[in-house]
Amino acid sequence: MDIAFGKEQEDFRDRTRQFLQAVLPPGWGTSRHPYPQTAKEEEELGMWWERTLWEHGYAGLSWPQNYGGQGLTWLEQVIFSEECARVNAPVGVNGLGKGLLGPTLLVEGTEAQKRRFIPPLLAGEEIWCQGYSEPNAGSDLASLTTRAERVGEEWVVTGQKIWTSYAHLADWCFVLARTDASAPKHRGITFLLVPMHQAGVKVEPLRQLTGEAHFNSVTFDGARTALENVVGQVNDGWRVANTILSFERGTWIVGRHAQYMREMDALLQAARDLPGTGGSAAQDSYFRQRLMALWSEIEVLRFHGYQVITQLQTKSQLGPEASMLKLYYSEMHKRFGELAMEVLGSHMPFSEGLESVGAGLLHRAFLGSRAETIFAGTSEIQRNVIAERVLGLPKDDRH
Repeated sequence: MDIAFGKEQEDFRDRTRQFLQAVLPPGWGTSRHPYPQTAKEEEELGMWWERTLWEHGYAGLSWPQNYGGQGLTWLEQVIFSEECARVNAPVGVNGLGKGLLGPTLLVEGTEAQKRRFIPPLLAGEEIWCQGYSEPNAGSDLASLTTRAERVGEEWVVTGQKIWTSYAHLADWCFVLARTDASAPKHRGITFLLVPMHQAGVKVEPLRQLTGEAHFNSVTFDGARTALENVVGQVNDGWRVANTILSFERGTWIVGRHAQYMREMDALLQAARDLPGTGGSAAQDSYFRQRLMALWSEIEVLRFHGYQVITQLQTKSQLGPEASMLKLYYSEMHKRFGELAMEVLGSHMPFSEGLESVGAGLLHRAFLGSRAETIFAGTSEIQRNVIAERVLGLPKDDRH
């Protein structure tokens, strides 16, 4: 089996490397041009990165040109993500728009919605957030109580969403709201596009375990949006929501392998530098075996990613098999974070002693990996999806 990229793709890789070298500051990630030190600096850099990608033709690589994309393939998107991870390029602030809403609009949106929303999304002119989870509707999302009522030529939205990433920066939110209270809970839900800059929207920050606060609580108190801002059909939002979840669970694998391998390189360096039994931690048979096992798991993830790309080359979205990929990478990354803390040992607290440790990369990997087993559906939910919709097993008694 030949899994090598062709000459055309490798030429694209070369152009991508030249682009990254040209736009990133000399000495990026060093004391000359350190990574952002505060959340505000990180957000400002993310906004700059969105505009830079658009201006240089790297936004929407696999999206149709008539909506502002580049008309390339998912292979180029994989290569671009790998190269960005290799140099730890900035992360934009519109990941929910580009990773979730945009692909969903290409599948489910009307022609008018595609032309209205996709170009400014790619240009970084409109930032998106996601209004799914609620204080009492997380894993059981279909229990949501946020409602939308039609009043004249508008929908009026009332309710609360939580864990809403980048809501404090967002111009728009894609919201699941109940539009038919008499329907079964998986029905009577509608997928709405709601503007954030209006009197009926209140955003409050939530500080997370990593010390950051890009999560928010969003309260809709009579927020309004136009009738035509329904994606799919009224009361058919649960189906549209599952389209988005398939992208969140599956296509976000693009570039994730390279990110995890970069973390693995940092962990291997730390293991070489830190003491273990009979030498460095890397020479300790216990750590050496576990490090090799996780390195192999990350490589397996790369092949899973190639499989996803193959599927997307022939069809526009993924099915329930995306849950298999989500379960694999989130549980694997959690094990990686736990091993990293074990290797660091007494250096587990933030330290300036080693560059890989002092930069906080491994600490952030550990803390962030805890959330990966929750967002986009908990590991328990993924196991249920796999059992019922992939393996065809009967539902348990709780359904």
